[in-house]
Amino acid sequence: MTIKLAPKALKDLFPTSILFQTTFWGKVKARIGWEPRAFDIGHPDSRSDVLLLNQPFGDNRVAAYIPQGPEFAPAPENYGTYLEELAEKLIPHLDTRTAFIRFDLPWLSPFVSGEFGHPVIPEARIQEMRMNYSTSSWNFIKSVNDMTVASCMIVDIAPDEKTILARMKPKTRYNIGLAARKGVHTFLAGKDHLPAFYELYLQTAGRNKFLVCDYEHFHALFSVIEENNQDAEVLFLLSCHNTDLLAGVIMAISEKTALFLFGASSNCKRNYMGSYAVHWEAIRHARSRGCVEYDMGGVSPGAEPEHPFYGLYSFKSGFGGQMVHRTGTWDFPLDKDVYTAFRNAETILCGLGG
Repeated sequence: MTIKLAPKALKDLFPTSILFQTTFWGKVKARIGWEPRAFDIGHPDSRSDVLLLNQPFGDNRVAAYIPQGPEFAPAPENYGTYLEELAEKLIPHLDTRTAFIRFDLPWLSPFVSGEFGHPVIPEARIQEMRMNYSTSSWNFIKSVNDMTVASCMIVDIAPDEKTILARMKPKTRYNIGLAARKGVHTFLAGKDHLPAFYELYLQTAGRNKFLVCDYEHFHALFSVIEENNQDAEVLFLLSCHNTDLLAGVIMAISEKTALFLFGASSNCKRNYMGSYAVHWEAIRHARSRGCVEYDMGGVSPGAEPEHPFYGLYSFKSGFGGQMVHRTGTWDFPLDKDVYTAFRNAETILCGLGG
């Protein structure tokens, strides 16, 4: 396997259904201080490219982060050797302060098995043995957290609305109808509605105990939207009853995939089913723009009540989607000492609710 790597302009990234590998996403991250870099990847099996983000951290150090990339996936038995060669080819192009390369892989997990396609995920040490098998450096370490999502729920929205509704669980269909009967109204919102959504988002984070993104992330997202000729579109929907804001969704569209990026729901009037209403309208808007799938984002790997994402699994599985299990996030340390300190800090943060 011989990879040829060549830098190129951010604007020249190939069209892709992976939002996090678009020019648009590189521009969003640039707004919050990250440096986007783009590279062509050439090898005998395909020609592809990759977006890399230089993320500053600590005492003047950098992490080279590849979000949901590279898109091209070799055979599972070659995952490690392909990534090792790609990492070695990237190193001469990296900032000299780079402590590690982080690959957030969109590739299908090699550990999926069982009648329902649920993964049997071994401990990190076993995963690392498989990833590093046949590599020369044995340098891949499973990250403490998966940066985007390893397990997600994807709804096929290519059929007509009647078929999509029929595939949903009865309770989900009922709650969508109940929201309509109770007078819940969903509308396309604008940047001026962001402060209200962010308050709802903080409410949701407090209730479900997840770490929040700073407001600057949302501001950056909508600032880039205002530019012309983007390779992605962002839709912002809010559901309300009278003057009460009930729920919101921010989703992005790239190629024919709609991705649920951020969601929020109120502590009040939860029996009005605002979350069901806003996701149904998100599906309808995505279909109207030619999308064939709605990626609802992270869930637990299966029906596991003890998992912290089980509530998300329970809600999202009602929309009739299919589970997709990805390989997740992997680190390739370049400075072992700095990387170890960074990883220890991540582990502590994770234990505090990250």
